[in-house]
Amino acid sequence: MQAYTLLDWGLLAAIALIWGSSFLFMEIGLRSFAPGVITLARVGLGAATLALFARARAPVEREDLPRIAGLGVIWIAIPLLIFPVAQQWTTSSVTGMINGAMPVFTVLWATYLMRRLPGWRQLLGIGLGFLGMLLVFVPELEVGGDELTGALLVVVAVMFYGLAANLSVPLSQKYGALPVVFRSQLAALVIVAPIGLVQIPASSWSWESALAMVPAGALGTGAAFALMATLTGRVGGPRASVAIYFLPIVAIVLGVLILGESVEAIAVAGVPLVMAGAWIASRRES
Repeated sequence: MQAYTLLDWGLLAAIALIWGSSFLFMEIGLRSFAPGVITLARVGLGAATLALFARARAPVEREDLPRIAGLGVIWIAIPLLIFPVAQQWTTSSVTGMINGAMPVFTVLWATYLMRRLPGWRQLLGIGLGFLGMLLVFVPELEVGGDELTGALLVVVAVMFYGLAANLSVPLSQKYGALPVVFRSQLAALVIVAPIGLVQIPASSWSWESALAMVPAGALGTGAAFALMATLTGRVGGPRASVAIYFLPIVAIVLGVLILGESVEAIAVAGVPLVMAGAWIASRRES
């Protein structure tokens, strides 16, 4: 197995930075835009960006379109509608910390779908991941109310991500990631567009929030998928997934430095456990 090249490290860093900063940009967007408007902007800009890549426009068989459309609901529409709603009540740092547990939920869904108990290594990863999440949740439990509701909504969104990660595998193996993601986003756009348009009157205009949607949509919901597909093709899926483990770190640093968010020490202590659990759970059993 070859070591990462400089290009591989660059791709990994770009993916981690783009996806880790998306929670920051959503927080800025919420200063003026309603949650549905943010989701519409992200999905619309993401789909438009992916349309620029020839690989994303590669044809797929008609018989697989309903499955891809269903994936668009689970993978794109529902989570991206939940996140801005949740971030009205919880911070971008907490949202990023919880997102780090996505590989843990992926393994749990795989266990359920295949009706097969995980091996000891994955059980250890699941246990560590949930212990870390409990530590992240301690400050939210102490505060309660809307903050706790927001954090729980993020967990629900991440659970949908874990399910989608399993359901997308056969389609991505057949066509590659980009054609599946692109068409999933087009299907999601049909769902989120009416919600976003209805919420426009409840929003106000500001250049700050509008400009924040460009990286959140064009990069986070668009170009990052192309970068991830490139990295996966170069180093393989398991090694490329390392980028996901850096998301909580990026979210915490940006939230604290740019938004001035405060993060409880006990929650920060949970992040390494979440990352370690996610890494262990996502490793292939021997």
